[in-house]
Amino acid sequence: MSTITAQRPPVARPSVVSLGISRIGYEVRSYFRSPDAVFFTFLFPVIMLGIFTSAFSSSGNIGTAPDGTGGISVGAYYLPGMIAAGMLLSGVQNLAVEIAGEKSDGTLKRLGGTPLSPTAYFIGKIGQTLVTGTLQVALLLAVAVFAFHIALPTDPGAWGTFAWVFLLGIVTSALLGIALSAVPRSGKSATAVVIPIVLILQFISGVYLQFNQLPEWMQNVASLFPLKWMAQGMRAVFLPQSFETLEPSGAWDLGLVALVLVGWLVVGLVLSRLTFRWIRRDA
Repeated sequence: MSTITAQRPPVARPSVVSLGISRIGYEVRSYFRSPDAVFFTFLFPVIMLGIFTSAFSSSGNIGTAPDGTGGISVGAYYLPGMIAAGMLLSGVQNLAVEIAGEKSDGTLKRLGGTPLSPTAYFIGKIGQTLVTGTLQVALLLAVAVFAFHIALPTDPGAWGTFAWVFLLGIVTSALLGIALSAVPRSGKSATAVVIPIVLILQFISGVYLQFNQLPEWMQNVASLFPLKWMAQGMRAVFLPQSFETLEPSGAWDLGLVALVLVGWLVVGLVLSRLTFRWIRRDA
């Protein structure tokens, strides 16, 4: 008597994209469970906007005419830079430190033994940065409007510019953060390696200091990195048209902003894929 064994249909494995998307929720929850990450990347730009607005508001408006009229408040002037800094902090600083820590505590080694691919892992991290960056900028704009009475743009075209600068900037920052995570030798040293880089970029890129008042050589150095262009793109959104004359070229140069950010996005994508390992090679 012969027996027939029924074969079970093969179980379809989830796609790389679906695995990555499903991981975004986990990454976002982990982010908000880390007090250090929430303070130094999520709330830091909001706090700095409050400090700069309160400390320098007595000096009067920025960009006033010779007769003392016109100009914008200190808070309105610093808002675009703080938005750009938040994008950099959410992507570069947060992911570089976070992933270096995951290498040190064995998290990446364990993930390497699961069906999760590096691409799906990248999607989770980029998605986390996009979600947290969006929440951060929403909070920043709310504080700007309700606490400091800063007027936001009413032109739909300005918000269209905001959307593509933000999206390009946040994805570029996330990919560069993944790539930079390969530099620290341990999770403990990650903060000491990453924060000075991010802090220097903020000072030379027009976040804390007026870009047009920096030495020319410093402006040239800043122009090599994406933060300067993210800040310039955000100034084009939130500052009056008359302020574009303060830019080095005398214009917002949004086409060049897009070109530089796309270039850095490609660089970040290539570097992150070449340098990423579930564990360090020298481990």
